[in-house]
Amino acid sequence: MKKVIVLGAGMVGRAIALDLAQRYDVTAADIDEQKLAQLRADAPIRTVTADLSRAETIKNLVKEQDLAIGALPGFLGFQTLKTVIECEKNIIDISFFAEDPFELDALATQKGVTAVVDCGVAPGMCNLLLGYHNARMTVERYECLVGGLPVKRSWPYQYKAPFSPIDVIEEYTRPARLVIDGKMIEREALSDPEYVEFDEIGTLEAFNTDGLRTLLKTMRIPHMREKTLRYPGHIEYIRVLRETGFLGKEPIEINGTQIRPLDVTAKLLFPQWRLDPDEPEFTIMRVTIEGIENGRRKEYVYELLDRFDSKTKTSSMARTTGYTCTAVATLVLEGIFTQKGIIPPEYIGADERCFQAVMEYQRARNVHYKIAERVVERVVKE
Repeated sequence: MKKVIVLGAGMVGRAIALDLAQRYDVTAADIDEQKLAQLRADAPIRTVTADLSRAETIKNLVKEQDLAIGALPGFLGFQTLKTVIECEKNIIDISFFAEDPFELDALATQKGVTAVVDCGVAPGMCNLLLGYHNARMTVERYECLVGGLPVKRSWPYQYKAPFSPIDVIEEYTRPARLVIDGKMIEREALSDPEYVEFDEIGTLEAFNTDGLRTLLKTMRIPHMREKTLRYPGHIEYIRVLRETGFLGKEPIEINGTQIRPLDVTAKLLFPQWRLDPDEPEFTIMRVTIEGIENGRRKEYVYELLDRFDSKTKTSSMARTTGYTCTAVATLVLEGIFTQKGIIPPEYIGADERCFQAVMEYQRARNVHYKIAERVVERVVKE
């Protein structure tokens, strides 16, 4: 039986470990013994209490494994990815790190490693969908709208974090890169707000975030953007915090002590943003892909509305992120996908067999994408 180490046993790491344990020999590692104890109570999974910020610890954990899963907060993601590659181990990573993963492409290729990055729901599944269609048509416009939200809207933020809260704050501060008329431009995070209507949910607010990531290098598409979804009103509270300096990363002096405003804000916000046990939440995503296919202008729209699983006590964000990761992990473990180097999900989506396998894997776990397609207009060739 092949061996898998899951680095990080948070909400998403737990879902990944439980899913893979149905087929593989899984070990989960985390610094939080309480999270590991909860995981052991759910399944016969080996656990290791470890400080995963240390490269030597990562090296010792992965040396006997066939595959590593990176499910750590973004600030630990890049160094963990680099360490695993240096150990010549394949890795599937979901962390939202700021660094460019392609900086490690030469290293991964040299080591003969398959390193799949950004392998969650968004980035992740949205990339995979675009990769599939980009290989079969001339895509001219791509848009991804995505968010994870609690069912209950509570003042003031009307929000709970279904994944690492520190990575949520990163979405609110990291400049958003988008493509307009073939040129990459930067906009402030939280910019260009608009209201968007969704069946069953109603009106949500969308704003620019830096979610295109690898697509900026791998795709030559004239118009691309990614926006995050929240309940209307949330963005204004975050803007006030940001503009006042509460999300600042540069230390300021208070009574002779150097303190980062972000650390204080995070300490105050995280208890308010923590999902209660078994609290209902949902993930919503709309991916629109438009371009020329077989001489016609076509538009494909994929919609996802996934909810908390009350039977397994698994959050929707953990399911939609985690099962994308485990689907791709299975492709690598079974030797179906073998390309070496840094692999963004769009590379996997371009392969028909891999694309269909990931979609079927998700359906088997009750994660369903509704697909609508229409002919926008017929293209006349001169």
